[in-house]
Amino acid sequence: MHHIILDHETDFDGWRQSARTLALDGVKPEDVMWSVKGDEQLFASTDTAALSPPPTETFSVSAKFVALAKIAILHRDRERFALLYRLLWRLRGDHDLLDIATDPDVIRITAMAKAVRHDEHKMHAFVRFREIGREREARYVAWFEPEHHIVELAAPFFARRFADMPWSILTPDLCAHWDGFAISFTPGVSKAEAPTSDRLEETWRRYYATIFNPARLKVKAMQTEMPKRYWRNLPEASLIKPLIAGAARATDAMIAKAASEPHKVQKRLEEPMRRKTAADELETLREEAAGCRACPLWKDATQTVFGEGPKRAPIMLVGEQPGDKEDLAGKPFVGPAGQMLDRALVEAGIDRKLVYVTNAVKHFKFVPRGKIRLHQKPSTPEIRACRPWYERERAAIGPVLVVAMGATAAQSVLGKATPINKNRGHLIDLDEKAKALVTVHPSYLLRLPDEDAKVREYERFVSDLKMAAAYLRKSAHAA
Repeated sequence: MHHIILDHETDFDGWRQSARTLALDGVKPEDVMWSVKGDEQLFASTDTAALSPPPTETFSVSAKFVALAKIAILHRDRERFALLYRLLWRLRGDHDLLDIATDPDVIRITAMAKAVRHDEHKMHAFVRFREIGREREARYVAWFEPEHHIVELAAPFFARRFADMPWSILTPDLCAHWDGFAISFTPGVSKAEAPTSDRLEETWRRYYATIFNPARLKVKAMQTEMPKRYWRNLPEASLIKPLIAGAARATDAMIAKAASEPHKVQKRLEEPMRRKTAADELETLREEAAGCRACPLWKDATQTVFGEGPKRAPIMLVGEQPGDKEDLAGKPFVGPAGQMLDRALVEAGIDRKLVYVTNAVKHFKFVPRGKIRLHQKPSTPEIRACRPWYERERAAIGPVLVVAMGATAAQSVLGKATPINKNRGHLIDLDEKAKALVTVHPSYLLRLPDEDAKVREYERFVSDLKMAAAYLRKSAHAA
């Protein structure tokens, strides 16, 4: 009997090396016992056979099995190591084994991997950070009790999502920490070491109570999505039972109330159908865009940043994408680039109240660098995925002039890659009703290191906007 002791519960590399050696030595699955360091006493009376030295020869298995094994090994089932080795042993003789959906071993390992992924999703959804300290000394700490060994698997999501704040996620098995640069892990701790409340918790509870809709309450569905085992660690947990009970009481009262007499049918004059206004269309678009999943950028962004401005604006300014400030505020051009744009509009003689501003891409694309999220240029597939929102915005507003600021905006407005310098200084026909003007993005001006160049390029930018102002005056006079 071979007794293999792995370094820790998620030691995939150790399992893989041992499994390869055992398989090449011809050791059958039933002749192997697997355990993790610390559990050796369970097998103290078991005779063990030594492994051969690491083999020089090797064999290959499908990438599908490797991916499945890396996830399934995170399950808490103590038989997972043996099950994986049995599958590996069988795969050497049947390469299509994983495609047999009725095979008991395949069913079991697939269910394990699914349970791990489900637990990872629950960790993403139900971790609640609490603030420790204030201002620059603030740190955010959360407590979570995973069902499986998923902390290392789930931690990168929080590093991307909360890149600009230092945090720790404490669990009984393993603790994850983010310092703004890298993720680190320490041994698990008891719940007594986790904070119990913070100054923002009452605000969160009030918000939860406000959005709770008793008319749409489905208790079983809610408990399926948010199992009771997670309630004890959620700030809103104290409200769940009272809110459910209140909804039930309201329903019972409505049922107990005597039925009212039906109204007599009355003939009424048909009202003319109300036409949708631009405001209605834009609000509908805004609601639809909030749930956009057309490209992967929504996963890390805080929210969709939709356009803003008058509903029948004569001019539409299109930027490239939201920045850090815009992503947090949910509004376009509220950061440093927006401030420079406002100043340039004043100098060009354009009333900011007449301008509709939006972006070609509605979600913030960035790479984390410590506590800072650095802007990253959207790719062509991302621009194409977002272009229908721009087109529908433009159709609802009906501007006579669209100003594309930056290469990403120009590509969205004109439908193809468009060099800025070659196309500045003249109007481009979009259709019979509107023209386009191409210029730089205000953030380009902020990035220029040379002060003389910054002044010179800013004057060119204002000159482009003056051309836009002149066209608006001409269009208004013609109308």
